[in-house]
Amino acid sequence: MSWPEAPHDLLAGPRGRRLCWTLAGVYGPQGLKAGVPGWREVMFGTGPASPDQLAAELRDVVAGRYLDAIATLTDESALLGPLTAAVNSAMYWQEPDDVDAVLADDAVSASLAPVAAAVTAAPASRWWASPVDRNRQVYVHFLLAGDRQADGRPALRGAATRLASWRANTASEELVAAAERPADPSAGYSGRWWSAPNMSGLVVTTRPLSGLGAVRLWLVEDNLGWSGARCWSAVPRPAARVYEIRGPGDWESLVTRYPLDVTRSRRHDWWRATGWAGRWLIPDFAGVAADYDAVHLTVGGYLTTAGRALAVGDDRTMLAGWDPDATYWLADVLAGVGGPVRWKISPDDRWSAVSGTDA
Repeated sequence: MSWPEAPHDLLAGPRGRRLCWTLAGVYGPQGLKAGVPGWREVMFGTGPASPDQLAAELRDVVAGRYLDAIATLTDESALLGPLTAAVNSAMYWQEPDDVDAVLADDAVSASLAPVAAAVTAAPASRWWASPVDRNRQVYVHFLLAGDRQADGRPALRGAATRLASWRANTASEELVAAAERPADPSAGYSGRWWSAPNMSGLVVTTRPLSGLGAVRLWLVEDNLGWSGARCWSAVPRPAARVYEIRGPGDWESLVTRYPLDVTRSRRHDWWRATGWAGRWLIPDFAGVAADYDAVHLTVGGYLTTAGRALAVGDDRTMLAGWDPDATYWLADVLAGVGGPVRWKISPDDRWSAVSGTDA
């Protein structure tokens, strides 16, 4: 069975549209395809191409694409490149880049419908809809060049304390922003732009892919140019309660049940990203922890949800800074398995394991 229920869902979100645009191959390793002067203007900022021209050029490119080859892909690694491109182009602290801005036009994005149908049908993308893999999870500690840090292992205890600190820090940020930042969303202020409980110390894991290592090695927003990583395997308790984000509705429901107002600290960044000037909400993860031990975002959930200003009553929420397939563990339900394995990245951005373990 393909996912999502309708391939059109993939074109509703900016990251899904960017994935399909990358797969269409308008711009690839050999540069721009021939016959796309409008897209040349978009890519190089040389002039304003009309949406009608861009849609027509995109339809021509898609018509010449071997979509059957995409629809029959079985190798999960074959889609990692386009996925990485979609993730790397996510920037929630500024206006959408020129490609994302153009792809938001309905006529332009509709030209990608055959690509969306092909990628959602591909066996290689089937796991994108799957829930958290309870038998295989990996924690990744990234390393910068020259980093000699000896530890970095996951903190498998103390989640409740970290959540309480996260909640207190979020409230403090709102107070500071209220005092120091103007209400005008167009003012030149920036701050915390993510809606995930990042920088909280909570353990974040993803599944491993055969021969490729943890998903998080490849798919991480706001990549800092790491040169290596240490990875630990972990297994949750069988009875761990996991909330699944499979699409926009699941994220909206989570925010509706556990709302936390972050308007003052997010309004400037998220107004630039979406144009919404009203009230912003994210989940209160300290409240979520009363009912769930973890929250997992499927790859499909990421592609259809991230970067959208989604309605919660009269307010809005946005999924930002949450990597595909990432699970945030809100309770002490993980057990470590073995020592760390060292991974390194090559000049062409390919990750590979270093033989043996690295304690």
